[in-house]
Amino acid sequence: MPFSPNLQARTIQLLLGGMISRVHKDLRFTEIPKHTESLRVETSAGPVNCTVYRPAAAATDTPAPVYINFHGGGFIVGRPEQDDHICRYIASEAGCVVINVDYAVAPQRRYPVPVDQAYDITAWVAENGPANNWDGSRLAVGGHSAGANLTAAVCRIARDRGTFSPKLQILDSAPLDQLADPATKHSPLAKPLLSPHFMRVFTDAYVPDPADRAHPLVSPGLADDLAGLPPALVITAENDRLRDEGDAYAKALDAAGVPVTHRVFEGVDHYFTHTGPVPIGKEAIELMAATLRTALTA
Repeated sequence: MPFSPNLQARTIQLLLGGMISRVHKDLRFTEIPKHTESLRVETSAGPVNCTVYRPAAAATDTPAPVYINFHGGGFIVGRPEQDDHICRYIASEAGCVVINVDYAVAPQRRYPVPVDQAYDITAWVAENGPANNWDGSRLAVGGHSAGANLTAAVCRIARDRGTFSPKLQILDSAPLDQLADPATKHSPLAKPLLSPHFMRVFTDAYVPDPADRAHPLVSPGLADDLAGLPPALVITAENDRLRDEGDAYAKALDAAGVPVTHRVFEGVDHYFTHTGPVPIGKEAIELMAATLRTALTA
């Protein structure tokens, strides 16, 4: 008798969570910045812990802009520290405060809880800049894999509610179509990082009701009303099973009049910004920081 999706997801959390969240040692930037702060934000779906990274002290007293980061892990692995290298580099090179969010994961907390937490935290950050020495009016949001999916959802809700307007959204290797059978998502590699089996486990744990999987907050790539979303940096990997939906979303955003920078990194697979190859991973992280700096200082 096959194990249930929930049991499989919990097994992955316990036995494979560390492997999934592993970062190549040569991609780590442990010295910048040297200190971090802990932050706890109350949301409509419960309190959420965050880690705050601040840039080096500027010559001006003007509060720095702020970037909110959502980690990946298939919606089931809750290890925000896997993005520590990216958060440190962006804080240093983009000159912004970075808030790394430890949102809830499935199967313990399913959709829409992570979406609600991601949006509520972003709204809180936008509204509470003066008390925390950042500029909430100059805000960007981004994420990696599952976190990129949440990023797209946050931007959509913000647009629909008219609450805040991110200067940029970063979508790195995003799953944007949770309705399609993972077996139909192809890679040039014989054994890419993402297998259809694992992808089904992720989706079944996060969105157990198939009727919810076409919802634009679950599958942003299936939405047809993209006008008015924030400018986007869309990063896809040539050998990633998720490349096609990322490429398609970039084209759809552009067709809707959204300013888009789209970069396909050749010869790499899903999560290369964490696992390498190191030169290409660094190039992508540098692109994130440079695009953020431009967007947040314009």
